[in-house]
Amino acid sequence: MSWTAASMVILGVALTAGFAWWERSHPPSRLLALVATLAALAAIGRIAFAPIPSVKPTTDIVLFAGFALGAAPGFAVGAVAAVASNFFFGQGPWTPWQMAAWGLVGLLGAGLARVMRHPRRVPLALACGFAGLLFGEIMNASLWVQFSDHSPAALGAYVARGVPFDVAHVAGNLAFCLAFGPAFVAALARFRARLDVRWVPLVAAGLLLLAAAPLALAAPTKKSAGYLVKAQNADGGFGGAPGQSSNQLHSGWTALGLEAAGRNPADVTRGGKSVLDYMTAQAGQLNDLGELARTVLVLDGAGRDPRAFAGRDLVAELTAKQSAKGAFAGRVNTTAFAVLALRAAGRSSHSKPVRRAVAWLSRQPNADGGFNFAGRGGQSGIDDTGAPLQALVAAGRRGTRTVRRAARFLTKAQNPDGGFPLSPGGASNAQSTAWAVQGLVAAGRNPAKVRTAGSRSPLGYLRSLTAANGAVRYSRTSAQTPVWVTAQALTALARKPFPLAAVARTATAPVAAPRPTPAASAARKRRPRASTNPPLGVAIPEIRRHGPDLRALAHRAGLIAGTATALLL
Repeated sequence: MSWTAASMVILGVALTAGFAWWERSHPPSRLLALVATLAALAAIGRIAFAPIPSVKPTTDIVLFAGFALGAAPGFAVGAVAAVASNFFFGQGPWTPWQMAAWGLVGLLGAGLARVMRHPRRVPLALACGFAGLLFGEIMNASLWVQFSDHSPAALGAYVARGVPFDVAHVAGNLAFCLAFGPAFVAALARFRARLDVRWVPLVAAGLLLLAAAPLALAAPTKKSAGYLVKAQNADGGFGGAPGQSSNQLHSGWTALGLEAAGRNPADVTRGGKSVLDYMTAQAGQLNDLGELARTVLVLDGAGRDPRAFAGRDLVAELTAKQSAKGAFAGRVNTTAFAVLALRAAGRSSHSKPVRRAVAWLSRQPNADGGFNFAGRGGQSGIDDTGAPLQALVAAGRRGTRTVRRAARFLTKAQNPDGGFPLSPGGASNAQSTAWAVQGLVAAGRNPAKVRTAGSRSPLGYLRSLTAANGAVRYSRTSAQTPVWVTAQALTALARKPFPLAAVARTATAPVAAPRPTPAASAARKRRPRASTNPPLGVAIPEIRRHGPDLRALAHRAGLIAGTATALLL
């Protein structure tokens, strides 16, 4: 393979990963519009200053976007600006290099924001100058890779020939930043704040302020549990939102949320059918490893025996899926699920399946202490660290270095609003915040005291997303899958860890399910609890099956419309 082809493959993989990261952050439509506008502005700036070689505000705008909006939006602004502006300057093998170089500048801006909370003119200008130099050297390297014999002498020649252009680029970046840098970043920060704030009428705001203290002390779980109960379908199951068709994913999570709130799911019925009835009716389709483990957790919390569910022994089926290395499906997420399910079913932490799974999990953390969904080497995520943290603690590994480092990774990822993002540097959301809370609690941390630079606590962030009817928003700017989000947030707000203790049936409720066998009851009595602290719940992340819903289509339409705007301008 030639140097040019190899470089294009590497760049292609890097750019694809960057855009996948941006897509996985689930940007709301308004943020998409802002990113598209900034990309268009960066492209226009390059075109407007074309008569002056290498002098352009593009690099500054990209860095400002990363500083104010975060790493993934900054990368998207830089990459899209490069490809959009090249429709005017000409596309070629240099385009992927420019996309990667400006995308890297966006990441540099986000990194700068983590060490410099407020934009100061001179340090920001110096960063812009460095970004210009970095961009120039990357482009010099691209020429050397594509159009030379790849000797050190050839590289030196390209660097020497590029000095005047690099100097002009750096000088232009310094001038632009000194002139309007802090004001530009402040404007973006205000715009981002508007994206994250839900405005209410003045009278309502006053009432909310007056009621804030007693509401904070009152159990927020009651109204959220009530919201879930009202969302139940006639078949007993739940969808992602009220009125949506039932499915195993959302029904299972809702059952766990109700159990965390002290409601036995067998007592929550619609038309005489409970969520357990729905899950039993769907038992024939229960084949996915994650659903299998989650169902075991649900049955344990409802006082049902997972070894006798619709004629199936779910515990034996789960154990049979363990690989020779100890993992389940070769992934951190599914292995953590399996450990929690086995502990819920009464398997001791010293049993062979649990011991082997925990040994495999203990080898998977990254250098930063966090975990990736699949395994070591991928980007650490907040959701993907909460699950193994809970599993390790449930298996008796609370005081280990692995648990301490994972908890430290989570605390460092907290945003100024008190919430947690899907991955470090992203926008906060309720589900990631819930998983972070639950992972921290499992590690022995009090979430009420987890605060970054005077921010509210993550529990306070979750309460701030709770509407009057008990529904929990996904974020300030999105109310997607409210039933799912509310159920997962409920386990954190209720402060109960997995595996949950069995919830007693109401006195008037008919007994519609067999009680656990004596062996299973004895195993539950022998099972040590993961923590003696007040119970705090841990919602377990799993493969997110976001279908082709309207929000996803709107995101893609917004990206296309934003790119079209950049091209037209």
